[in-house]
Amino acid sequence: MNYFLNQQKIKQICGDISFKKGKRYFAEKRVKLIHYHPGQSIFRATVNSGALFDVTIKKDNNGYIYAECTCPRLSSYHKSCQHVAAVLLCLHDIQVNGLPTQQVSPRQTPSPLSAAKRIEHPEPTPARSLAGDLGIDDLAKGKATARFKGKLFLDRIKNRLLAGLEFHYDAIVMNPLEAMHDDISTEARLSQLGEKEQEILRLMKESLGTRTESGYYWSNDEEEYHFLVHMVPQLQSHVEIHATTAVRDRICKADTRPTVRVEVDERTDWLIFQFDMRGVPEVEIREVLLSLSEKRKFYRLRDGRLLSLEAKQFADVGMLLEQLNRGRAQVVEGKIRVPFVFGLQQMAQTPESILTKGSSFQQWVEELKNPRKSDFPLPPQLAPILKSYQQEGFQWLKRLAQNNCGGILADDMGLGKTLQSLAFIAAELSEIRAQGKPVLVVAPSSLMYNWLHEFARFTPEVRVTVVDGLHQERKAALERASETDVFITSYPLLRMDSHFYQKRVFHTLFLDEAQAFKNADSLTAKALQKLQAANRFALTGTPIENNIEDVWAIFHVVFPGLMPDRQVFHELSREKIAQLIAPFMLRRMKAEVLRELPSKMETILTSDLLPEQKKLYAAYLARLKHVSLKHVGKDTFQENQMKILAGLTRLRQLCCHPGLFLEGYAGGSAKLAQLGKLVVEYRQQGKRMLIFSQFTEMLAIISKELSQKECSHFYLDGNTAAKERVQLCDRFNKGEREVFLISLKAGGTGLNLTGADTVILYDLWWNPAVEQQAADRAYRLGQKKDVQVIKLIAQGTIEERIHELQTSKQKLFQEVIQPGENQSWKLTEEGIRDILEIR
Repeated sequence: MNYFLNQQKIKQICGDISFKKGKRYFAEKRVKLIHYHPGQSIFRATVNSGALFDVTIKKDNNGYIYAECTCPRLSSYHKSCQHVAAVLLCLHDIQVNGLPTQQVSPRQTPSPLSAAKRIEHPEPTPARSLAGDLGIDDLAKGKATARFKGKLFLDRIKNRLLAGLEFHYDAIVMNPLEAMHDDISTEARLSQLGEKEQEILRLMKESLGTRTESGYYWSNDEEEYHFLVHMVPQLQSHVEIHATTAVRDRICKADTRPTVRVEVDERTDWLIFQFDMRGVPEVEIREVLLSLSEKRKFYRLRDGRLLSLEAKQFADVGMLLEQLNRGRAQVVEGKIRVPFVFGLQQMAQTPESILTKGSSFQQWVEELKNPRKSDFPLPPQLAPILKSYQQEGFQWLKRLAQNNCGGILADDMGLGKTLQSLAFIAAELSEIRAQGKPVLVVAPSSLMYNWLHEFARFTPEVRVTVVDGLHQERKAALERASETDVFITSYPLLRMDSHFYQKRVFHTLFLDEAQAFKNADSLTAKALQKLQAANRFALTGTPIENNIEDVWAIFHVVFPGLMPDRQVFHELSREKIAQLIAPFMLRRMKAEVLRELPSKMETILTSDLLPEQKKLYAAYLARLKHVSLKHVGKDTFQENQMKILAGLTRLRQLCCHPGLFLEGYAGGSAKLAQLGKLVVEYRQQGKRMLIFSQFTEMLAIISKELSQKECSHFYLDGNTAAKERVQLCDRFNKGEREVFLISLKAGGTGLNLTGADTVILYDLWWNPAVEQQAADRAYRLGQKKDVQVIKLIAQGTIEERIHELQTSKQKLFQEVIQPGENQSWKLTEEGIRDILEIR
């Protein structure tokens, strides 16, 4: 190389700073010769400045001199680097002092991004690659024995990402792009290279970068993001990647997990969704959310970093934003406000990993889930009657109504769901009348008059109308809205009269035995959905009978908007569903709320006589009234009393089953059918039953019915031997069989049957003490379970009158029933008048 160097020229080429560093590198003997011959036009060396860099000094046939270094450098800096300065000083030293004695060794380290710089002349000539000295064909022939390593060098210069690619074969290094540029046929010949090299080139081709003769560059954020986030991970298993700090910091690696805090706007009862991202300034969060809404893959932070929006947490936030925007969302000061119910639904669909419940929301949920913290005044007439848990149920209903929410009161059977509902109605009575909007109670047909009875018993001040009977009768009943506080109807009648109910706006809707509309596609459910009511409550001890969709169907009626559509609902986890409905479903079990266990609770279940029963009953009632009118109030009453009592017994038997005394009767019995359903239901619940009847013939009919249902049972009446009685009771108490049929007279005293937890009184007895004794067969010392006593009463019959005398008219009962010898009881003339409604 006949171009003479001096330090002044080297300073002009490299600049003062690079010259000083290069001089230090040369003095510290960090320059190592690789290739030098005085008669050749190329000089190669390596410089160790913490990492090894290759430097090549070239002179072409026209005398143009070029310097190349594989270190990264800024294109805005037009001088050569300190490594070139060190090598030029080494070349100057050789020109002055001659070639030092040292071995020229092959390069041992990776070379970073190549950059060629012309030293003197304005027009550069392309530099030849090392591979060019060997030739592609030679390289392809020798690659089988050489160790291959691919290296990729990345830097950012002038807002562009640059990449240099090198293939290393032991001591031989080639830039495949230069090889392809030198010879147009080389690209095809590169197919002779190994699969690893071809895979690297394929990935680089897919990287969206622009290829040049010596490397690649990406000219915008989208291309750069795609390469750094999606292609670099694929390339890492194929090449050794060297990146500058500018490249490494380009993608934001800080923990920027987004979170959403939910608060309650107490002024409007809307929910506020406030977004936060760790490490992202608050002023930029809204812009990030906008990028998410626009389905962008990244957001460029103001400091130039690219924030990836493809992580699952950002995808979840994006989905939430999309859903919120569909629900009349309002954006105020970077916060999103949505209607309360809609917001709850979206929370249920949002992963817990990004959701944070704020203090106001937690307080709201806590107040609903813990009604004891509420302090709504109890109706004074019911305050002494309500147990503590029933008072809490009342507070819960009031709190839901205050927040315009519906709910399901799902207490265990026998805990007084009806009484809690009556307490709510009584507390709202003044408001009901002021608004002129009555309450609507919908129940199974068999329970309509149970509700009427409970109203009369506990809240007689409430004006109640039962919408029953023929079409014209029901229409007339509904027209009495101005003088009615509560309407009661059945689900079948509601379907038939839905057009009447849809025209009205009700204060509150109570839906008893809500499992009746667990099929959301049923006509009943659709009719209920069309009702207009400020408050909606469902009552059921079995909110889930078959599957989880039962809950969806019930809430779809009582709290429209809370549940997502059915498909989305099925995709929710059980935990998410539980969280969603927890504030709006109150369920207590007896063991949880009745601390003084065991306890005894009485339930009245009514049934309507079947048509054939009604005809027979009406005929016998008319005949008995005729006979009674002849003797009541006359001297002949005493001698005809037995005839009248026999007539009353016939009426009671007709209520139980006409076949008790009518031979050849082929019809059915409403009460027997009701009992059959109860037995099936209670067996499924694991309950064990005592069934009492004063008529042994009725017990025989029941026994036959149970046998047909494959329900094994014990039987005890007056003909059962004393020893056998003890054995039967012992077997039952040890868990054998689920039902025990007992004659009221034979088994009403002297038996210990604590193995039962349910007592069913199929028919009523004149003396309430006898019924009490029957119930006490199970409710006695040694009983560890709650005991439920169920009385079956035929609606609109003598049984209803007997029960009224026993309960709501105790004073009159004392006058009607006179105690006599051996605790026997007699009916007075006044009692018969009252029972038969004779005046």
